[in-house]
Amino acid sequence: MKQLVVLSGKGGTGKTTITAAFAHLASENPGTRAVVIDADVDAANLELLLEPQHLETQSFVGGQTAVISADLCTDCGLCANVCRFHAIGHNSGRYVVDAMACEGCAACMTQCPSRALSMIPRVSGRWFYSLSRYGPLFHARLSPAEESSGKLIALLKQQAQTYAAENHLPLILVDGPPGIGCPAIASVSGADAALVVTEPTASGIHDMERALDLAAHFGVPAQVCINKADLYPAGAGTIAEYCRQRAVPIIGRLPFDASVTEALVRGKTITAYCPDGGISQALRAIWQDILVHLYAIEAA
Repeated sequence: MKQLVVLSGKGGTGKTTITAAFAHLASENPGTRAVVIDADVDAANLELLLEPQHLETQSFVGGQTAVISADLCTDCGLCANVCRFHAIGHNSGRYVVDAMACEGCAACMTQCPSRALSMIPRVSGRWFYSLSRYGPLFHARLSPAEESSGKLIALLKQQAQTYAAENHLPLILVDGPPGIGCPAIASVSGADAALVVTEPTASGIHDMERALDLAAHFGVPAQVCINKADLYPAGAGTIAEYCRQRAVPIIGRLPFDASVTEALVRGKTITAYCPDGGISQALRAIWQDILVHLYAIEAA
C-alpha cells in the first residue's frame, strides 16, 4: 500500500482540483484504485467534486474540558488563579468555565481543594466514511475555533489505512491542507511521496519552498507541479531553476484553462468534464509519472 499526499504551501494553487482529478483517474484502473482522504479538515471541500454518500458518521473527541460542580465548589477562586488561559471566571455569584477558552490542561482540577472540578470529553468535530463516485472517501469537519486538526487528520489516515488493508486497495491519496503547520505535518507523516502544487507568483514560489522543506524534513520524496505555468513564464522559470538546484523533479506544467472553472461550477473533475482537453491530457501524463515514481520507490 502506497500513500501519496498532495500539498501546497498556500491555498488557491489548484491542489484540490488536481487531487480530485487523480481520484477520477485512479478509479479507471482496478490496479490503482485509491482510498481518498480530505485532510483539509478546517475547510474541507473535496466532497464538492466527488459527491460522497455518507455511510458512517462519528464524533471526534479532540481533548477535554473542565467543568465545575456547583454543589462541591466552595468559591475559593484557586482554580481561576491557576488557569493560564483565563478560562475560569466569576459570573452570577459562582465560578464557571468558558469552554471555548479551556485548553483541557487539568491544572484547575489538580489544584482544587474540594474536588469540585472534573474533566469531560470535548467533541471537536465529526468525521465521515463515505462512498464517492470514485471510491471510498474519508473526510471530516472540525468545529469552529477547535485546534485538534492534526489529531483529526491522524485519525482519518488511520481509518483509511485500515480500510485499504482490509479491502486490498493499493493506494491512499491524501488531499493535504495548505501551509506547513500541524495539519500539513500530520498529512505528510508516513507518506511515500509528495506532490507540491505551486503557481508562478511571488507567494506561490515562496510557499512552495516551505512545502518542499517540510517534505524533506520528514524524508518524503517530493515532486513539483506548476499550475497555470503559461500565465507567467518568467515565474515558472524561477521555479524550474530553484527545483534544479535542489534536485527536485518538476513532474508537470499545467496550462491555464477556463474549462477548469466550468467543471468546478458543475461539480465535476476536469478529467471527467473535459477528458480530451489539453489540461486533462497533461494531468493524465502527470498521474502516470506519479505511479511510476511510486513503483520505483517500492523497487528501491
